[in-house]
Amino acid sequence: MIPGGGQPNMQQLLQQAQKMQQDLARAQQELAATLVDGQAGGGLVKATVTGAGELRALAIDPKAVDPEDTETLADLIVAAVQAANDNAQQLQQTKLGPLAQGMGGMPGLGF
Repeated sequence: MIPGGGQPNMQQLLQQAQKMQQDLARAQQELAATLVDGQAGGGLVKATVTGAGELRALAIDPKAVDPEDTETLADLIVAAVQAANDNAQQLQQTKLGPLAQGMGGMPGLGF
């Protein structure tokens, strides 16, 4: 119900929902095309992911490779990928957050 007792204009609600769906799809496409980086070990290991979190590249400086200590290298790789994913999540919140907040403003749909 709308304040004042009136019924929501269903055509208007549908148009708002369609626009939000289009905006969301556009933002998701932008995220999938945007690359973000993360690094560990002072830049010895760098990971690149899409804004959607898909790992696209991993760069390892030869100085990080010690055959006697592969555990540290593995930790650096995990840390770099995690840092890149954290950056991707921040990007997602920046791009998608305003769209999700817009859903709260649709009377009659229970959002």
